[in-house]
Amino acid sequence: VAPMPWIPEVSVEALAKLLDGPSDAWPLLLDVRRPDEHRYVALPGSLLIPLKELERRVGELHAHRGREVVVYCHHGIRSRKGAGILLAAGFSARSLKGGIHDWARVIDHTM
Repeated sequence: VAPMPWIPEVSVEALAKLLDGPSDAWPLLLDVRRPDEHRYVALPGSLLIPLKELERRVGELHAHRGREVVVYCHHGIRSRKGAGILLAAGFSARSLKGGIHDWARVIDHTM
């Protein structure tokens, strides 16, 4: 198995700081988990495109070109793959390090 190329990441603390700022500067939050996971818990305002559908659905994101995309999943594995797909398609994308698991553990204990 070939090693995964370096994928930029953002910490949950840095994302929380971004989301504290003006909403017009927020990144697009892209959830690449399954629909049942997204229904259970999700970051506010996030868009769901499951990882296995992302390559064929990347065109749905063209309206967001030029805007940073933060890709997230449960622990940060699928989101690294998703961010890689978006980077290859010319988007500015980062993976949420530790995923929604770390978000709930560090930022929002109500999740």
